[in-house]
Amino acid sequence: MERILGRVLVIVPTYNERENLPVIVGRVRAAVPDAHLLIADDNSPDGTGEVADELAAGDQHVHVLHRPGKQGLGAAYFAGFHWGLAEGYDVLVEMDADGSHQPEELPLLLKALAEGADLVIGSRYVPGGELVNWPASRKALSRGANTYVRIMLGVPVRDATAGFRAYRASALGKIVLDEVQSQGYCFQVDLTLRTVRQGLRVTEVPITFVERTVGASKMSRAVFVEALWRVTLWGITGLPRRLRRAR
Repeated sequence: MERILGRVLVIVPTYNERENLPVIVGRVRAAVPDAHLLIADDNSPDGTGEVADELAAGDQHVHVLHRPGKQGLGAAYFAGFHWGLAEGYDVLVEMDADGSHQPEELPLLLKALAEGADLVIGSRYVPGGELVNWPASRKALSRGANTYVRIMLGVPVRDATAGFRAYRASALGKIVLDEVQSQGYCFQVDLTLRTVRQGLRVTEVPITFVERTVGASKMSRAVFVEALWRVTLWGITGLPRRLRRAR
């Protein structure tokens, strides 16, 4: 796989993930032994950064990016993207540190990239996708949000908010990362929209999403509100473009 795709970097943002991190790193290294892993820690007060340094000291495939403080998931991924692109990686993967994304499914994402995709999304909402341990209310909210995104933005993606995804470096170069302003979970929608508008190939593969069992979720009301108003704004400003294409 590495001969086809080139160098692969898995980016794992962390904030207070001391207990989860060693397990996730071990699973990633077992699932994709040739890949490298970048832990982007936002100065976690629980000592996650120190644990990351210990893991990196014992494994040349593990790297650590220490950030000054908690600045949002999007900012952490963007910092990881810039680091990976500067280091010459050919594929950059987003993956949570809390165990909700299964490292054992990484080869499925990389296989789809090798088959020609520019962005591969690990999707909960395509046939074969699954949600484990989510309450019905959260499932309904997530499905509703993704339906809203499809309607407002006209993107042919069923899980645009998903955070388990793999990009070709060439695709990220066309997106122009420095123009992305969203910092919460909404940035996943932002990048999806930009990828589609560039005419790049987006593929969804089914994954099993498992709710974390250790630590606390980073989702907040503010993050949801940001996503709602940004998607609405993008939908309104992009309407003339969609109408012209429909003629």
